[in-house]
Amino acid sequence: MESSVQGSHILLDCTGTIDFDGHWMLALMEKAVAESGARMVHSHVEIFDGSISPLGFAAVVLLDESHVTAHCYSKKGLLAMDAFTCGSTDPSLIVDVIERELKAKMPGLKISQRRRHPRFLENYNANGVKGFVDEHFHHFNAGALKDTADSLQRFLGDDGKLMITLAGAMSTAELGRSLAPLIKSGKVHAITCTGANLEEDVFNLVARNSYQRVPNWRSLSLDEEQQLHDRGLNRVTDTCIPEEEAIRHIETLIIESWKNKRAFPHHHLMSILDQLEYDVPAEHSWLLAAKNANIPVYVPGWEDSTLGNIFASHCMTGECDASAVKSGVDYMMHLAEWYQSQNSPVGLLQIGGGIAGDFPICVVPMLRQDLKKEVRLWGWFGQISESKASYGGYSGAHPSEKITWGKLGPDTPMHIIESDATIVAPILFSYLLEC
Repeated sequence: MESSVQGSHILLDCTGTIDFDGHWMLALMEKAVAESGARMVHSHVEIFDGSISPLGFAAVVLLDESHVTAHCYSKKGLLAMDAFTCGSTDPSLIVDVIERELKAKMPGLKISQRRRHPRFLENYNANGVKGFVDEHFHHFNAGALKDTADSLQRFLGDDGKLMITLAGAMSTAELGRSLAPLIKSGKVHAITCTGANLEEDVFNLVARNSYQRVPNWRSLSLDEEQQLHDRGLNRVTDTCIPEEEAIRHIETLIIESWKNKRAFPHHHLMSILDQLEYDVPAEHSWLLAAKNANIPVYVPGWEDSTLGNIFASHCMTGECDASAVKSGVDYMMHLAEWYQSQNSPVGLLQIGGGIAGDFPICVVPMLRQDLKKEVRLWGWFGQISESKASYGGYSGAHPSEKITWGKLGPDTPMHIIESDATIVAPILFSYLLEC
C-alpha cells in the first residue's frame, strides 16, 4: 500500500481538439494554476507551424511545486496534458478547472484518459488501489464496488457535484483518513452527517491517544461493560471513546461558543478547531478538510448526539439559550438554497441510512412538489449499506423506491454495495483519488 506521498502527477489525454489555439490554452493553464493556490514562476507557449514539427503547440507553466504542460497536434485533434505538484497543492485542483473549461469551449472534446500517479512513495505499488480493484473486483459486491467507482468517476468528470452522507460510526472508524484527502482534492462538494459523526471526528482528533480498543468486544460480560463505563470509556463496537479526554474536554471549549452566538452545530464546532491540540495529524480530520474547502455541512437531528444532549442540559440549567443552535429546519432551508445554486447535476453517495441519508435527498421533492420549483432530480445515487430490504425500512430500501417519491428518475444512475462501509468506503475514496 502507498505511504508518505510527497506529490501527485495527473495525466490527461483528450481528443477532438482540432485547430486548437495554443495561446488560449496557456491562458487557461495560468488561470487554473492561480485558482489552485500554486505559485507560478514562468510560462511559455511554442507554436509549431508545420514546417518542422506537425501543426500544434507545446505550452508549459513552471511552478514552485513543479509544472503543468500541454502538447497538441492540432490537425489530429490530440491534446496531451499533465500536472505535477509536490507539497500541499493537489494537481486535481488544476486539472479540474482545465477539464471544465475545455469541455465548455469544445463540446466535441473527449477525455480518453485521466490517470493519477502518486510520487516519491516509500513503499511503491505500481498498480495502486485503482489497479488492484480493476484487476480483482469483478463479481458480486466487489463488482458492485468497481461499477460504482467507475460510474461516480464519470459523473464527477462530467462536472457533477457530490454530496456524501455519513451514518453509523464512520468517524470513530476514522473514515477521515480517506475522506479528508477526497475533500481536499475537490471531489466532494457537501457533507450530510449525524451529530455523532460530526463530534466523533473531533473527539478522535483531540483524544485518539486515550482511546482504548477492545478486540474481544463480542465476548464482553455485562460486568465488564459496567467496568468500562466506570472507567469513563464509552464503547462503540471495538473502540472506546474516553469521557474526560474527548467529550468533557470539548464541552469546556464549545460552551463558550454556545453562549456567545447563534450558529449551526457544525459552525460551533468549527469555531473551536484552532484552539485544539491534536493527537492525530490534521489531515485525518474530514471536518477540518470541509472547513478548509469551504463546503457546506448539514447535521440533521443533531440533538440526539452526545454534544446535543450536553447542550440541552446547559439550556435546562439556564447557562445557554436553546436558540443558540440552529435547527434542522434551518439546515433544510440552507440546503434548498445550496441545491438550487448548483449549475451542475448533484449526486448523493449514501453511507448507511437513517436521517443522514433521508434528510438531504428529500430536498428535491420539497422544492419540486411543495414549492413548485423547476429543479433537477438527483443526478447520481450510490448506497453502501449492510441493511437488507424490509417492510418499511429505509436503510436497506432499493434506490428505485425513491423514484416514487420524486427524488430520483428512471434514468438516474443507481448503485448499491451491500457490504461493510468501513471496508468499502476507504477503497472507493482511494480509487477516486487515483483517477
